[in-house]
Amino acid sequence: MQDLTGFQRDLLYVISGADQPSGQDVKEEIEQYYSSEINHGRLYPNLDTVVNKDFVEKGQLDRRTNYYAITDEGEQTIEERQAWESQFLD
Repeated sequence: MQDLTGFQRDLLYVISGADQPSGQDVKEEIEQYYSSEINHGRLYPNLDTVVNKDFVEKGQLDRRTNYYAITDEGEQTIEERQAWESQFLD
């Protein structure tokens, strides 16, 4: 996960916590967290990056809508990140 940006890590967490969210679902959740609008030019290239790194699976819900699902590798990556972070917390 060390080669992911913070934004990409946040995408993994959002996708992991949802049941096959659409890109729009991910966008809405990320916008709530960041308290600002996230444009498509930022969101979808970053989603493609986590898909290309096999952390997320991308599928089709219908002709216009894709879904995203965390992979086993993505889950393991999140767990490793949480373990690493926890060593710095009380």
